[in-house]
Amino acid sequence: MIALSAPDLGPVDREAVLATLDDGWVSSAAPAVTAFEQAFARTVGRAHATAVSSGTAALHLALHMLDLGPGDAVIAPTLTFIGGVAPILHAGARPIFVDCGAADWNLDPALLEEAFARAGREGLTVRAIVPADLYGQCCDIAAIRAVADEKGVPVILDSAEAVGATLDGRHAGHGAMAAAYSFNGNKIITTGGGGMLASDDAALIARARSLATAARVPAVHYEHAEVGFNYRMTGLAAALGSAQLATLEDKVARRRAIHGRYRDRLDALAGVAFAPEAPGRRHSRWLTVMLLDQTATAVAPEALRLALEAAGIESRPVWKPMHLQPVFRDHPMIGGAVSERLFADGLCLPSGSVLTDAEIDRVCEVIEATLAP
Repeated sequence: MIALSAPDLGPVDREAVLATLDDGWVSSAAPAVTAFEQAFARTVGRAHATAVSSGTAALHLALHMLDLGPGDAVIAPTLTFIGGVAPILHAGARPIFVDCGAADWNLDPALLEEAFARAGREGLTVRAIVPADLYGQCCDIAAIRAVADEKGVPVILDSAEAVGATLDGRHAGHGAMAAAYSFNGNKIITTGGGGMLASDDAALIARARSLATAARVPAVHYEHAEVGFNYRMTGLAAALGSAQLATLEDKVARRRAIHGRYRDRLDALAGVAFAPEAPGRRHSRWLTVMLLDQTATAVAPEALRLALEAAGIESRPVWKPMHLQPVFRDHPMIGGAVSERLFADGLCLPSGSVLTDAEIDRVCEVIEATLAP
């Protein structure tokens, strides 16, 4: 099977994990955790970072610290993974979903005013905006911040899919109060499962770190002044993360090259297009996403997915918009046509940095044969 996004692991990664096993520091108290936090903060250009068990956990911590409750709302994109939305409910608020823009597939800043107005009509108070950097492309954070600053609400970035992406030369996550990142097994760099919360606010990260370790107050005995969470990253995961981080640029370059090879081979096919790269942005191409104009191809993305599967190739539909999910059917939604079209027409192709050119060509051969008139 050619996997959608297999982990890119090598001898250095193995040595890092074995060294942590040998020194016995495998828990969240390991020096490797602090080292990974510091290295990641330097890489993304933020002053502070705390390593946690997942990108979802990182986002939950940031939202939890806003003291959300009944009557509060958080604006979020509809085109995203549920891990970027579920923490809103875990923190006690209600999501208001906003459609994406065609230029970058991220939350459309032009719809934010309407989202605030809708919240008012629903008797809700917007307390934050949580945009996502979808599939490895940074959102238009400046335009989002302009509205957020006017309304007096913070922006927390869901950069789970965008490690290695940049906007105007700055790493994904800049411009927000805090940003959450993911190192799941299918991400560009991995700790097996893990995440990071990064910010320039030292107090914010210090409190997040405390909350992630059950909010334990420093004492010989276990002392707690508030209820926290068990969200800390282990030493084994952090050791792997530091080793992976050292090769981030190579991994991004390879994924971008893979995307380029797909385009070189498939761009000329009628009805085929790919996710855009907006001006000023370096799309990490965590996943290469292809769009099929079904009026031109007469082939639905699901038919192509099944053809690829029959050939031993994994592919995946574009994220199903949150407003189409049964669990969110009663939540407010602004727009929807763009995300619905992308879900109907999109297919994520194998994109892992371990893919060989021969494997990419095999994927292209199946696509060409399936789309052939």
